[in-house]
Amino acid sequence: MRFVSSLPLLVLALPLSAQQPAPSPALGSDSATAHGDGSPFRRLELPTPNTIRTGAGTPGPDYWQQRVDYVIRASLDTVAQRVTGEERITYTNRSPDTLRYLWLQLDQNLFNSASRGNRLFGRESPSGTRGPEGGFTLTKVAEPGTTAAAGRPARRGGPLEYLVNGTVMKLNLARPLPPGGRQALEIGWSFPFAPNSNRMGIELIDGSYVYEVAQWYPRLAVYDDVRGWNTEQYLGQGEFYLEYGSFDVSLTVPANMLVAATGTLQNPTRVLTTAQRARLGRARVSDSTVVIRGKDEIADPASRPLSPSGTLTWRFTSDSVRDFAWAAARHFVWDAARANGGKTLAMSFYPPSADPIWNQSTQYVRFAVENYSSWYTYPYPVAINVNGTEGGMEYPMIVFCHNRTDPKALFSVTDHEIGHTWFPMIVGSNERLYGWMDEGFNTFMNHYNWDKKHPGEYNRRGDPALYISFALSGKEEPIMTPADRIRGSLSMTAYTKPGLGLMLLRDQLVGRERFDPAFREYIRRWAYKHPTPGDFFRSMEDGVGEDLSWFWRSWFYTTARLDQEVDSVTVSDSAGMVASRVYLRSATPMPMPVELDLRMNDGTTQHLSLPVEVWEGGSQYTVVVPGPKTVVGVTVDPKKLYPDVRRENNRWDAPKTASGAAPVPGSTGQ
Repeated sequence: MRFVSSLPLLVLALPLSAQQPAPSPALGSDSATAHGDGSPFRRLELPTPNTIRTGAGTPGPDYWQQRVDYVIRASLDTVAQRVTGEERITYTNRSPDTLRYLWLQLDQNLFNSASRGNRLFGRESPSGTRGPEGGFTLTKVAEPGTTAAAGRPARRGGPLEYLVNGTVMKLNLARPLPPGGRQALEIGWSFPFAPNSNRMGIELIDGSYVYEVAQWYPRLAVYDDVRGWNTEQYLGQGEFYLEYGSFDVSLTVPANMLVAATGTLQNPTRVLTTAQRARLGRARVSDSTVVIRGKDEIADPASRPLSPSGTLTWRFTSDSVRDFAWAAARHFVWDAARANGGKTLAMSFYPPSADPIWNQSTQYVRFAVENYSSWYTYPYPVAINVNGTEGGMEYPMIVFCHNRTDPKALFSVTDHEIGHTWFPMIVGSNERLYGWMDEGFNTFMNHYNWDKKHPGEYNRRGDPALYISFALSGKEEPIMTPADRIRGSLSMTAYTKPGLGLMLLRDQLVGRERFDPAFREYIRRWAYKHPTPGDFFRSMEDGVGEDLSWFWRSWFYTTARLDQEVDSVTVSDSAGMVASRVYLRSATPMPMPVELDLRMNDGTTQHLSLPVEVWEGGSQYTVVVPGPKTVVGVTVDPKKLYPDVRRENNRWDAPKTASGAAPVPGSTGQ
């Protein structure tokens, strides 16, 4: 190698294979080579591309998914604490397969002392099932009859055979359902509430109950091109995987209650007062929060329409959604404001004692909707936050958040739950298998929203120290672990580590100018569809123009840690040509780019960024720094941009001589 001494400081980086071994003993070895099967840079093995899911990470020309439409009529009995309902389901078979049976999810069956989830997680855990014995009581499972139509004879309906297995039910069809066919079902059911039923339930506060109702109706399991029927049990820790469709839901409740729900209210003249409708009209054009029903009106009978029967039926409709949830209470305070220039109505419902904190909730909802719309515009007409028993849970257009004591904590949980609109409500991943594809992506987005809302304040979502501490605990599990099988820490495995990984990718590995368009394109490609991890990896690589196999493999599939070190530095003088050699080592199997600060013997400094490819030749790499200046100090990752688990080996300083000078050329400086 020829050195040009007339230039300013010139840094040459040479792979270990081109030089003598580093003089100090290795802390670890890596037998991988750039072309061997064991190389961390080998191409990540993903499912073979086809016309359904392409090698570019897009839905292919033959992509398909099923559709499910629901018409539900349900009532809330506040004396028996019970929901009773009937639904008509229309299932459209868009697959190329003929189906002879359907699988449905009966999530309420978790809330039973004999359920698998109760045996696995216990009744008092965060994923537990505290409360009385619950579960669905099925009163009807049938096929409706049809009337004669052109070219089609009338068909008599009747009961269908079914078999319940925990939280799923197999329903045998009276006749095979061919590709392109539709199947109508009629199901009746009821279930009791428990004081705390995991992601839903009831809470007695301020002298009355708040009802948060979710996982409350029998719903179709997903049949897809990847696994056929997805029939994982609902065990309490893993969340959901659902088909898209429409909902037409009528909810009959006591007349003195307010109801918040997924979708657009279709009969406001029946269930709202004239004053409330007028206030909603003002809220639709107001950036400031407008009170729709204030806490001073709760005891006023005039704040609810009269009803001779003592009940009112609220009707909501929605489309392009995968679920429906609702909440009701006699003593809700209700306020609202517009978001996204009036395209969305942001709203909050909360009991009166929450008012000192929750009077800001609607503005938190607005903030989340408007900022996350920079990734993909919020598509729904409403965004609702409800205060009740559930700590934090998301559903289409409505979220449940419990905190009523800490404004910043309420912002954080509201921001997180509204962020779930994008993952998994718009991009419909399988949360039960790949919890990180909604929690991790959302944590990633939350990181930047926190900095916008509270600039300069500690942001725990972006703190690598949280992950490092967990990695060193020995309890880490691969991100790819299905949610119900995570035992070490769900928050670290499904939230923190994948979120941190995307932050690294955006801010350090590929840069925002490449990451942001690719991430937006991933959302656009897979909106209202069912992507897999491979689809995400391929779509991002397609957008950023980079093979990131090394990153996906080490960060998502393994528990490998990052440990970069300065092994040693030598200074040599050959025929008057002085050069410093900085010996670096990746002491663990996780490769990452290297950031170096070099301190020279004349007091100057130099920063050097090395690409991740420096580790393609193995776990050791040498940086050659031509003289006449010599290196007297090295710091790896001086700004702590990467989650290095052992920083005590990230710094090297030349030992001082008796006179206090740096070593002379030819010394090892070890």
